[in-house]
Amino acid sequence: MIEIRNCTKKYGELVAVNNLSLTVGKSEIFGLLGPNGAGKSTTIKMMVGLLKQDAGMIKISGYDIAEDPVNAKKILAYIPEKSYIYEKLTAWEYLTFISGLYNLDENIFRNNAEEYLKTFGLYEWKNEIIGNFSLGMKQRLVLTSSFMRTPQVLILDEPHNGLDPKGVRILKDILFRLKNEGATILLSTHIIAIAEQICSRTAIINKGSVAAYGSTQELRHYAKSSDKTLEDIFLRLTSDYET
Repeated sequence: MIEIRNCTKKYGELVAVNNLSLTVGKSEIFGLLGPNGAGKSTTIKMMVGLLKQDAGMIKISGYDIAEDPVNAKKILAYIPEKSYIYEKLTAWEYLTFISGLYNLDENIFRNNAEEYLKTFGLYEWKNEIIGNFSLGMKQRLVLTSSFMRTPQVLILDEPHNGLDPKGVRILKDILFRLKNEGATILLSTHIIAIAEQICSRTAIINKGSVAAYGSTQELRHYAKSSDKTLEDIFLRLTSDYET
């Protein structure tokens, strides 16, 4: 699970994240929403160890990401908003490289990599140079490189970028399956409809703090309204928008 307690991150005088606390449980898909500049990306980078918080604590399945980053990252998969991959490698070479970084068993690697390449429609392209791939194909390959590791915790920042509707549907189906198998999943997205469809709980961040979090019904309570959609609740909590 993911546990964030009283985390703060400053850039000079700017408070990007202000005393933020969240918990994401086992077998849960948890949504993270917020307007541009709300602190989502900073929060995610602290969760995966790319930034160190100025105050507070973050644990990944019991491992403190600041104090024990190696063990935390062994069980963690992170899909950034913009992924960088080695485009001069073939798809299979890239997956082999990732497998080596995490010391995956050879048989597990081959079985899982082939399964996800087939699921994402990339198997026939496995020996093609990545630089020849479309944006959507590159995103499917990045997702394959994470899912093939069967991580206990997944942190996904706009994972739908570049995917066509079929790719989005495949991704949703995989996330539901991984959740049912016990994975902890945090999904940050600007596509509110997707968060509403697949997340059991959602946190709305605004100005570095949690404006509210819970189920859609609980968020209605925070918004003090009877809004029917998560989009309406989001807009009410983060702006002067009126319905």
